[in-house]
Amino acid sequence: MNYRKFGNTSLMVSEVGFGAWAIGGPAFAGTMPIGWGNTNDKDSIAALKKSLDCGINFYDTADFYGIGHSETLIGKVFGNSDKVIIASKVGQKLGKDKPVDVDYSKAYMISACEQSLKRLKRESIDYYQLHIANINHLQQGDCLEAMALLQQQGKIRYWGISLFTFNPFPEAEYIMQHKLGHGFQLVFNIINQKALPLLQQMKQNGYGVIARMPLQFGLLAGKLTPATQFDESDHRSFRLTPAIIEQASQALKKVWPIADQYHISKASLALSFILSFNEMSTVIPGIRTADQAIANAKDIVSLSNAEKEMITNLYPAVFEPLLKLMQLQG
Repeated sequence: MNYRKFGNTSLMVSEVGFGAWAIGGPAFAGTMPIGWGNTNDKDSIAALKKSLDCGINFYDTADFYGIGHSETLIGKVFGNSDKVIIASKVGQKLGKDKPVDVDYSKAYMISACEQSLKRLKRESIDYYQLHIANINHLQQGDCLEAMALLQQQGKIRYWGISLFTFNPFPEAEYIMQHKLGHGFQLVFNIINQKALPLLQQMKQNGYGVIARMPLQFGLLAGKLTPATQFDESDHRSFRLTPAIIEQASQALKKVWPIADQYHISKASLALSFILSFNEMSTVIPGIRTADQAIANAKDIVSLSNAEKEMITNLYPAVFEPLLKLMQLQG
């Protein structure tokens, strides 16, 4: 496992991290699934332990994942260990008038952080993130005051923001313009390259960068077919339609020969593409089992500039239309 410095912080993070959304298990906001279907806590615990054996030291979760269950499992396995770096998020919650609501008030964030610390069994959260806050929340300022206070109190070490999937620009530019926080989490993968223009600016300004959704809900693992069926408790049941899976399969045919050339899996190619950008600090594939921990931690290769350019050049004509179709699904 290789390690990279997280922006201008003191954190040295494994270049492959652990995305802990899925281990939160099945959860619903109203009738809308907000998890990845059924999980087995024994498998999740085994995955967490094996990932550390594989050199993974960065674990990304949120209080919303499994409505606290993901944090609870991480706390059970690692507690206050200094061998791991724990990142969590705040701001999203179940709503009364709508399925998913947000709350970036100072009082709520401070209370939510304290609850996360209890579940994680930690004295401090290494990296705390605004969970898809928008530009209005940043301008209003309560969430920024809360982060500053939590850092002053030692409840968090560093903080940042998780950016929107389809439009990461307004919030990223505001944070950088005002020199706030320490890092960004964004969607960046072979299919979704929207954030590419931001990467160099983020690095130049000293921010750590976390790439989430590196496998685009499994499309970039190359194992899904239009006949694939998802459990109703899996959010992919409404996001990945047969039409989207088929279009993705056709779009990716030009990319997969690179995996064959390096004798690696399609998923390893997807992770390698992201990590071939030196602006990236870490990539966080979802890991549910010990076998997935092993598979994701190995076979990372450095793509050539020509290979990276070939993939990025496909974006406007091949991947962006697919991304627009995905956006319609929510």
